[in-house]
Amino acid sequence: MDSKISKQIKLLEKNYPNVKFYLNFSNPLELLVASILSAQCTDQVVNVTTLKLFKKYKTAKDYATADVKELELNIKSVNFFRKKAENIIKACQILEEKYQGKIPSSMNKLIELPGISRKTANVIQQNAFNIIDGIVVDSHVIRVTQRLGWTKNKNPEKIENDLMNLFPKDKWKILPHLLKNHGRAICKPPVPICSKCFLNKLCPKIVIEKFN
Repeated sequence: MDSKISKQIKLLEKNYPNVKFYLNFSNPLELLVASILSAQCTDQVVNVTTLKLFKKYKTAKDYATADVKELELNIKSVNFFRKKAENIIKACQILEEKYQGKIPSSMNKLIELPGISRKTANVIQQNAFNIIDGIVVDSHVIRVTQRLGWTKNKNPEKIENDLMNLFPKDKWKILPHLLKNHGRAICKPPVPICSKCFLNKLCPKIVIEKFN
């Protein structure tokens, strides 16, 4: 990790000292369901939705045998709720058929489940099993890393690879949380608040067309 990036990370850690995972869950199944629901939806909406959902559906079998229309009603507040209901039911049917209702921990097995991308699989591995094999790349990570000049890529998997080459493994889990917080607070879309940014003097401001 070069000296400039090291300074940037230290400043991010200093300014966001209490970063934590953003979805509420108490077991791997709940995390899987919450992760499917979180695609293109705010964490706050997902956490409000799952508060009641997790009281009603407690096992993979509960979801696997659920009536799709009823499940849709229970998650109607999230974006694309119909497709997500379908994915949750199908994913849990696979869990029942292949894994005795348990959540697999391997990347290859996770991404075979409907609604689970590599990003989502990384989320589940890291937060349910403490397996750090990659870096979670969401929209905040994509935007902030491009602006900081850490990557020139737009494809999430290529960005993940770039970041894995830039940072030691002990930073892989916390990095997305830092970038997510910074993306929400300062480095916003479409226009960041550069005048208030503690990284201002260290940031090349790549792909930013307007500044405050």
